[in-house]
Amino acid sequence: MKKNLLFMVISMNVGGTEKALLNMIELFPKDKYNITILLLEKSGGFLDSVPVWVKVKNFQQYQNIKSIINESPTKVLFEHIKSLKFFKAIILFFLFLISRLKKDRTMLFSYLLRGYKLKEEYDIAVAYAGPMDFISFFVAKKINAKKRIQWVHFDITKIGFNHKFSSKYYKMFDKILVVSEEGKNMLNDALPELKRKTEVFLNVLNSKKIKELADNGESFKDDFNGSRILTVGRLSKEKGQDLAIRTIVKLKQEGFNIRWYCIGEGYARKEYEELIRINNVEDDFILLGSKQNPYPFMKHCDIYIQPSRHEGYCITLAEAKCFNKPIVSTNFTGAKEQLTHGQTGLIVEVDDHQIYHAIKLIVTNQEVQMKLKTNLQNENKNYNSEPHTIGEF
Repeated sequence: MKKNLLFMVISMNVGGTEKALLNMIELFPKDKYNITILLLEKSGGFLDSVPVWVKVKNFQQYQNIKSIINESPTKVLFEHIKSLKFFKAIILFFLFLISRLKKDRTMLFSYLLRGYKLKEEYDIAVAYAGPMDFISFFVAKKINAKKRIQWVHFDITKIGFNHKFSSKYYKMFDKILVVSEEGKNMLNDALPELKRKTEVFLNVLNSKKIKELADNGESFKDDFNGSRILTVGRLSKEKGQDLAIRTIVKLKQEGFNIRWYCIGEGYARKEYEELIRINNVEDDFILLGSKQNPYPFMKHCDIYIQPSRHEGYCITLAEAKCFNKPIVSTNFTGAKEQLTHGQTGLIVEVDDHQIYHAIKLIVTNQEVQMKLKTNLQNENKNYNSEPHTIGEF
């Protein structure tokens, strides 16, 4: 009999978490599993990439409560009063007050989801987009499942991690899976009472498919003849593209024939466009926007840079390694589990001066270039893309 699995995420936006989910689902045997993806919002560039045999559902009521969960209490209350919804405004006022005093939004979530319960029963339900309190609460309290798994994709020391909520609700899950060893250690330090439930589950990478996709699709269209640098990631502060912009300013001042390309979209685009304009690097730092298939760019770039301020397990870094290019990465959580400094890449601190010196070393030293490429190539020969026994959740 097939097992029924459910994975709950926010949406299918083009991002690392969503890509990791798709990579993993592809490795589930269709004859053994029925898989459902439950979305808060049925949107995102990866929606069309979901395998046809996977069922996609969305929590339709989310649109009615989204603003209450995500916006400031002051704005929410003002909008309700403005709409003459006085009674609901009073209820929400007290719920917001209790949530703030207790530092726990459980009562708010309970009120917003009152009377709701998913009818279907699942063998395993996974709060995949974690940590996210609302999804954790939903999977714990509103889904019928024999087993529950909480997935942690991010560095909990760098995001708004609610220790009180997590200590209370993560106990309701059978396992807590973290995407890096370093991330697991951080979670164990924060919630030592849950140590026995916590395991590492590395993001799945299908290197064969990545290389196939690299041979199909658009790549660089300009006729630039210098060194192409590539960064892939959401345009946001945590991904560090502002550090990249400051870095290329230094490189151009020294006369290096370099052009830096960024694949990704995000809330910081306007800020970065202004930073690019102020520094007069419009022709040198190119924002390419979101690309469902970034692999042709990875294949044809000369250097790959990951300037993130924090990550959980950086899947774009793992993907870039498939192409045996010199890589520079900042020292975020999990970076040292993916790269060996000086051997398969250069790991620097979150600092534009250090990124600049690492790039300069690669560009000016052919021996360093070849060493990094050769070591990556040898490592990739021995890489096994099959993950640890997925079915044994």
